[in-house]
Amino acid sequence: MKPWYEELFTNYAETYDRECFVQGTEGECDFIETEIGSDRRRRILDIGCGAGRHAIELSRRGYSVVGVDLSETQLAKARAKATEAGTAVRFERMDARELIFAAEFDLTIMLCEGAFPLMESDEMNYSILQGAARALKPKGKFIFTTLNGLYPLLHIEPQTQESPSPGASDGGSRIIRKSFDLMTFRDRNTYSIPDDAGNTRELACDERYYVPSEITWLLKSLGFINIGIFGAKLGALSRNDRLTPDDFEMLVIAERP
Repeated sequence: MKPWYEELFTNYAETYDRECFVQGTEGECDFIETEIGSDRRRRILDIGCGAGRHAIELSRRGYSVVGVDLSETQLAKARAKATEAGTAVRFERMDARELIFAAEFDLTIMLCEGAFPLMESDEMNYSILQGAARALKPKGKFIFTTLNGLYPLLHIEPQTQESPSPGASDGGSRIIRKSFDLMTFRDRNTYSIPDDAGNTRELACDERYYVPSEITWLLKSLGFINIGIFGAKLGALSRNDRLTPDDFEMLVIAERP
């Protein structure tokens, strides 16, 4: 049986592109460009690239980009979109826990829960961070978003209930049962998700929330410096947004020595 995150993205590429949480691509790429000084010599790795929205937009702006993802369905959509846009992104099917790159990129991005923190264990999630670190050249930068562990302390109740997912959208995904475990900071939800064929599936999902101190420690253990953690606003990422319990995601920026 496939893990839930593999099952989720089977026959889901068209529907995924309609979800509200993927509509901030241009603004997010504006922020990425600012972080690397709009230097088009920078090579970029997009981990968990999905249907390629960031990779294609950055390529369109003149950057050399490699996008990796576990879902062949999402990658097929990404390749078709790249061809239509006339961009030259290299898309590869790859497990984010087993990245093969070593000191090849100036920037690694992992946005909108691209792989991390969807894995079944903390060890698997950590292996994704290890791969991202290995992929970077000296003085390379790592930009990613992940689930904010401060959010469920105020916004997620432990009992089972029906509710819309955060940012319920035209895609139609809804949480129909949810349970948050304070001991592990894992959110175990059952989602009702329509696929590209119009069928509705129920998936039991298991996601890990992280508090800022955990993320800081994990990145320091991998040798990262200048670690900054901020609120993550859809399409408007900024170092000026202080992280609060109302932010569903946190924005993390770190550098290699």
